[in-house]
Parts: sequence; C-alpha cells; structure tokens
Amino acid sequence: MIENELLFLGLLKDGPKHGYEIKRLIEEDFSRFVGLSIKSIYYPLKKMEQLGLINKEQDRSGNYPEKHVYSLTPKGEEIFEHLITESFLSIKRPYFDIDLSLYFLQYVDRAIARRQLRGRMLFLKKIIRQIEGVRAETDPAKKHLHIILEHNLDLVAAELKSVQKLVGILDGPEQL
Repeated sequence: MIENELLFLGLLKDGPKHGYEIKRLIEEDFSRFVGLSIKSIYYPLKKMEQLGLINKEQDRSGNYPEKHVYSLTPKGEEIFEHLITESFLSIKRPYFDIDLSLYFLQYVDRAIARRQLRGRMLFLKKIIRQIEGVRAETDPAKKHLHIILEHNLDLVAAELKSVQKLVGILDGPEQL
C-alpha cells in the first residue's frame, strides 16, 4: 500500500483532482514512464480517506453528474513527505525472471541457452529503442520524466551488458 499511498498523495500534491483525472494520469504517465499500473483507484482512495490522508468532496459542474474531488489533508501532506524521503533510500534487489533460469543453467544445452539469450538481447535492444522513442516524444520541459527514462535506459543497458557477458561465457570452453 505504501507505493499506492505515495502515488496518490503525490498526484494530489499539486491540487485537488477528480477520480477520472487521477486514473488518466496513472495510465498516461505512470504506466508509460514508471511501469506502474493500478487496477482500481477507488479502493486505495477510500482507504486513504479513512486514514485521514485525503478529503473527498462532491463537485457538480453545469449539467454534468456529480464527481468526487480528492484533496490532501495536512496529515496526507506529512505522510507524503515521509514516504518520498523514505523512497529515495529504499533499495530492493531487482528480481529478473531470468535469474531462476540462470540458477539451473548447468542443466540447459549450451546451444539452446545461447539462442535464448541472444533472443533476450534482441528484446532488450528493442526496449532501448522504445525508451529512446518515448524520450524523443516527451516534452523537454518535463524533466522529471526524462530523468525516469534515463534511469530506465541505464538499467536496461546494464541488463544487456550482463546478458552479452553471459553469452560470451557460453561461447567459451568454461564449465558452468
């Protein structure tokens, strides 16, 4: 729930928003730039409202149906500051599905492993091109999004380098 709280409180940091606007921002920015997606926004919002982190008010504009508008409470501001500070220091070991395969690599035919890893390299290169494409399309004024894209490029490049090194090992005479 901590990631959800940070996400929702951060989105409300620059002002009140209705549910649809929150959902749109998550789909457009977070799923694209952070790889984070939320199935339902209303359950976490309800929980945060119960905890006193956000307020929910009714809003009616013209002939449109009523909408719920969410805003931060002082307690929500305080929790956001705490969560964002903790987030900078949080380090979780990244887990890649390939790690499990590498554990059992000694049981895999080298030719099959090389072929699969070369396929992974092609896929990683495709991801790099996609990230670079998104970076080229992203408004330069949104520096925070460019920082995220650069970080993701660095991570994918590191994975590519690791897989290339592994293919080199598999091409050699070494025992696994």
